[in-house]
Amino acid sequence: MSQIADTIVYDEKKNPFTLVYEGALTKNEPGKVNIHPVSYKLHGLDIAANVYTPPAYDPARTYPAIVVAHPNGGVKEQTAGLYAQNLAEHGFITIAADASYQGASGGLPRSVDKPTNRIEDIHGMADFITRYPGVDPERLGLLGICGGGGYSLAAAKTDKRFKALTTLSMFNSGRVRRNGYNDSQMDSIQKRLHQASAARAQEIAGGTVLYAGDANMTDAQIAALPYDLYRQGYQYYWRTHAHSGSTFKYTMSSLLDLMRWDATDQIDLIDQPLLMIAGSKADSLYMTQDAFPKATGTKDKELYLIEGARHIETYWVPEYTQAALAKMAPFFARTL
Repeated sequence: MSQIADTIVYDEKKNPFTLVYEGALTKNEPGKVNIHPVSYKLHGLDIAANVYTPPAYDPARTYPAIVVAHPNGGVKEQTAGLYAQNLAEHGFITIAADASYQGASGGLPRSVDKPTNRIEDIHGMADFITRYPGVDPERLGLLGICGGGGYSLAAAKTDKRFKALTTLSMFNSGRVRRNGYNDSQMDSIQKRLHQASAARAQEIAGGTVLYAGDANMTDAQIAALPYDLYRQGYQYYWRTHAHSGSTFKYTMSSLLDLMRWDATDQIDLIDQPLLMIAGSKADSLYMTQDAFPKATGTKDKELYLIEGARHIETYWVPEYTQAALAKMAPFFARTL
């Protein structure tokens, strides 16, 4: 960890678990939260995950568990790990896994980002953690952050192993890839669909795999981006909390799946308790505000705004992460 221009920069090489967040574990100690790197198979792919166990964990006892789904482009060592570790402090066994085709998990080509895969990754985390020593499979919760939040809405509407659901800074990947951020690219939908179709044809024919969303920008280019989410996102993923497994890119052919999908489809099927958290100043807030009223199947639901927070700031700014955890932990304690 180093300090550059009054901003803390985390270095994965200086953490034995390559974690890049404030307060990250550097070793396992008796009586404290411990981290356990694990791997398991999901549809033939090796999935890399971290399990966090609570203080004084005893596998002979039973504990509630929480699955944590990471943001688009993120990995388990970033904000997903921060929330998983902090929830473990509150007595939960938690798991954060890299999505298939991403991070340290298997799958080729790299950086495929299809909703079906991401939703199945969430089911796969549930498969694994419900058989982990000490976990009570009847007390399983789900936390989805950013894109992981959209995919968690989709997973929980049919997977009733999840008894409670929280989203943080929910990002509807389908809507954004289809319509553009803040619905700013409605006039180019057909053009982009043709590009994605051509990319798939090239990929299947054995040609170069084309990618979208990957850019190594200068500080000036980052500062010129039109939205807080992207300006702060590039700072987070490329500067302050960079991780070698984390990238913004995804295969262009993934857009064929993303652009026909929507995180809010049929979310009236969610009958579990639902807590949706977002920053009051987030320019992504419109996605949470759109989804929340559509979840008509649950009578136990709350939309909570973290005053003053923007999207990426809910990933790491201590004031805002603690505000989020102060809502999440009692919610999961009550519902699990």
